[in-house]
Amino acid sequence: MRLNKTWQAADDELIRGCLRGEERCYRQLYERTAPTMFGVCLRYVSDYQEAEDVLQEGYLKVFRNLHQFRGEGSLLGWMRRIFINTALAALRKRMHLPDQVDADEHHEELPVSDVLSRLDAADLLQLIRRLPDGYRTVFNLHAIEGYSHQEIAELLHISTGTSKSQLARARYQLQKMVLDMHKLQPYAKAL
Repeated sequence: MRLNKTWQAADDELIRGCLRGEERCYRQLYERTAPTMFGVCLRYVSDYQEAEDVLQEGYLKVFRNLHQFRGEGSLLGWMRRIFINTALAALRKRMHLPDQVDADEHHEELPVSDVLSRLDAADLLQLIRRLPDGYRTVFNLHAIEGYSHQEIAELLHISTGTSKSQLARARYQLQKMVLDMHKLQPYAKAL
């Protein structure tokens, strides 16, 4: 608990410094949070250049709106929401999700549990990044960020059925990629 109070005090001091326009505070806040926020951006947009653009735009929004942070939660959590919304806005500009999708569409479950146990987080994130925009976005929002299908539908301006279908398709695609990756591993070891 004491560590949380220490972080809170450091956050409060950085926020006050940023609000006073102190460049060193802007820099410290950026340096302390950029790796985490870049990871958030990279989960939603598929390439590094676009993630860097989203990161830059996100920090502009953070610094412009820092006066609105009320301290009711963590600063990192507040910033995370800004970066997610910034990434979603970038995706909306180029993403097309189908308006009508059969929410009851069924994909067979693939036997991947033993393969999944051998994947590390970096491998899994790489696979997620290979998903099409719509699948990746809904998967990240639901499976990683914990948004409900109703919340996702509102964020992306889609129906809850579309959100559910996109999640099911994302999971199926991930299962296929994991199995394909496992099939190639014996050959990779021989090389």
